[in-house]
Amino acid sequence: MSQMCPVWVGYLLASPVRKLFQNPEKILAPFTREGMTVLDVGCAMGFFSLPAARLVGEGGKVVCIDCQEKMLKNLRRRAQKAGVEQRIETRMCTSDDLMTADLKDGVDMALAVAMVHEVNDPHRLLRQISGTVKPDGIFYVAEPLGHVSVEEVEKTREIIQQEGFRLLESHRSRRLYGMYFKKVA
Repeated sequence: MSQMCPVWVGYLLASPVRKLFQNPEKILAPFTREGMTVLDVGCAMGFFSLPAARLVGEGGKVVCIDCQEKMLKNLRRRAQKAGVEQRIETRMCTSDDLMTADLKDGVDMALAVAMVHEVNDPHRLLRQISGTVKPDGIFYVAEPLGHVSVEEVEKTREIIQQEGFRLLESHRSRRLYGMYFKKVA
């Protein structure tokens, strides 16, 4: 990882104040249903993971991947406090492997929020995520503007499309550039 998010920043990212300008329920709800399997890559302390766990319901699952054990530990604690720990599965990845071979074509929706810019090889990361998403599945990617240029986001979009996804829609605010993709069947 090139610019890994420090754990102390994870506490800021999990702050309820963030919902004022980035509401995970609004972002996830249009494409998330009961019983789904959601993959949250670079989950940190679960700002998106916990709302996803509520949306997938008791029959669903959210697989949360991060390369920092302290982030995952805090996520597990927060999931327990929120009463969704049975729907959350945490996995520690390495800089080269998301540890998702068992999820091949098994994910209904994947998320990569504010993390693609942190990896040394975005092609490898996005290829691994693509391998997990079912045909017609959804992939949501967002990057923080100001920290990541629009040109970098456009490069990410191109790579995702090369990996077999079609852009459905995008949204942009002062702070975030987000894109929803659908995997071509």
